[in-house]
Amino acid sequence: MKNLNRINLGGLRAIEAVGRLGSLRAAAEELGVTAGAVSQQVQKTEQQLGRGLFERLPKGLVLTPHGEDVLRHLTAGMTELAAAVTLAGRTREDSLTVSVAPVFAAKWLVWRLKDFYRNHPDIRVRIDSTVSLVDPNLSDVDLCIRVGKGDWPDVRAEKLIDQRVFPVCSPALAKEIKCPEDLARHPIIRDAGQVYSWNIWLKPNGHNESMLGDGPTFSDGSLCLDAAVAGQGVFLAWESLATDSLAMGRLAAPLPGRYPTGLSYWLVTGRHRRPSRGVRRFVAWLRAQLDLSLESGGIR
Repeated sequence: MKNLNRINLGGLRAIEAVGRLGSLRAAAEELGVTAGAVSQQVQKTEQQLGRGLFERLPKGLVLTPHGEDVLRHLTAGMTELAAAVTLAGRTREDSLTVSVAPVFAAKWLVWRLKDFYRNHPDIRVRIDSTVSLVDPNLSDVDLCIRVGKGDWPDVRAEKLIDQRVFPVCSPALAKEIKCPEDLARHPIIRDAGQVYSWNIWLKPNGHNESMLGDGPTFSDGSLCLDAAVAGQGVFLAWESLATDSLAMGRLAAPLPGRYPTGLSYWLVTGRHRRPSRGVRRFVAWLRAQLDLSLESGGIR
């Protein structure tokens, strides 16, 4: 690696950022410097390398074919450096950060964390509630709980549970719903961010969503469940998120049949990161709690 001694690392970072992001301005924002400073670093490093990597065009810097080859190696190298810095900064085995979607955190996880703390008082858990897809290879996040098909690149994904959906509503409203046709006479609660339609449940029952009427729309699944509890209509709910309200009698499932969405909950960790003691214990606890809650909700 002696050939690195003659090249400024900041210049290589500038080249990588410009090549990956496609502009001096975007690279400057990421690196926290001015666009002029980035341009100077790129030019100086090209001189040190003895070969240009970008074409200077009216629309900006464009990688040459040779520059594209160099960029692939630079991006891989910078990714590994970032992972090394993150790993070096992690010194505690008795703490972990879990990234999880807000609806799962609010409707399931936070209600059970007391049990984890009681059984593992020596482990501290920080919940990062976000819809963003955090990269556990580069961030301080130890474990992600994601919804999808498990096909995210450069991570280790372990399936937790498959997700099925079914109609839920308040117990009072459930008394008026005896068959699928009755859904047409009641408001339908909709999640604006939902990636599947009512047809998942309706088609196996001989109908399609054109039969459904209007109803309130919310930007969050947690709000949709609360609206169903409040008697505002019928919601097509994920069974893992509705199980507690069903067990407590706050929600009812007026019609039989629970159908898969093709999505699942997944445990996601960094591909090259060794799971800490805290992560291993949290994962074991999480799986056990899911089994208990699904059984109590009559799902398994």
